[in-house]
Amino acid sequence: MADPFDIEEIFPDDDAAVRLPRRQSGPAPQGLAVTLMADYTLRTRAWLPSAAVVALLVESGVSEAGARTAISRLARRGVLQGRRDGRRSFYRLAAAAAGQLSAGGQWIVASAAGAEPWDEWWTLIAFSLPQDERTRRRELRGRLRWLGYAPLYDGLWISPHALTDLAAGQLDAIAPGSLTVFRARHIGFGAMARREPMQAWDVTAIAGQYDAFIEHWRPLLPRIAAGRVGGAEAVRARTEVMDTYRRFAVLDPRLPIRLLPSGWPRPAAGDLFATVYDGLALAAEEHVRAVATRHGDEPATGISAHTVAEILAGVGVA
Repeated sequence: MADPFDIEEIFPDDDAAVRLPRRQSGPAPQGLAVTLMADYTLRTRAWLPSAAVVALLVESGVSEAGARTAISRLARRGVLQGRRDGRRSFYRLAAAAAGQLSAGGQWIVASAAGAEPWDEWWTLIAFSLPQDERTRRRELRGRLRWLGYAPLYDGLWISPHALTDLAAGQLDAIAPGSLTVFRARHIGFGAMARREPMQAWDVTAIAGQYDAFIEHWRPLLPRIAAGRVGGAEAVRARTEVMDTYRRFAVLDPRLPIRLLPSGWPRPAAGDLFATVYDGLALAAEEHVRAVATRHGDEPATGISAHTVAEILAGVGVA
């Protein structure tokens, strides 16, 4: 099964650039659809009427045609499971996708949960694949991105964290016999020309995205505190804040605080995300349930919003 999200939403030109690329403009319909389904049905894997999912995506700024196409493509990729009941079609998260989303949610939230001690060791992964195996190269690079690695040089990727057995298995499944993994400490060579490990990440650009996130969402806090964000607006804001914030776990994969500029905005962005996401949970859940009921034959069940604390603890999947 394909990943629930497409890494090219975040790094559209990874084959061509080592630096952080620009964010694609406008909402990515498939990403929004996955975020929407996960935010309200992850725990139960409830079936939602296709028309309800389309209506909710339209409220989030996706065209009706774009919404239907996104749902169809997610079903073909195995992220969504579909069924028909008379003239109506229904969709729910596939079991494998729900499991990945639960684990991914923990990673997203844990990335801002606090600074971890760092042992000053780097994990480096070198690989060599023929140029004509472009699809496999792209798949390997995408998996490395999801695991928090970045390219120090072409074919040499780096992370400040150890490689887990699960991650090693995922990489080996993509490129068996083509990887070399080792752990090392960085040694400076004085004035000798060199590329520092942290240069694999565009720290300035990442900080700029954090700042833009904070600037965009902070003005909404007074209205949330006053209970003046509800209905479609609550769902739209909650979906967008998650869909945007989830990217930071890949852009800034718990990089060591000691190597980052002072006042690094990761904690502030994490606190803001939690306030918006949790503050809109109840109103958004009620609206999703109302839309699903309106487009179904009976009152919708199994719709349940979860909090940031519940994501961190691990959302159990039915």
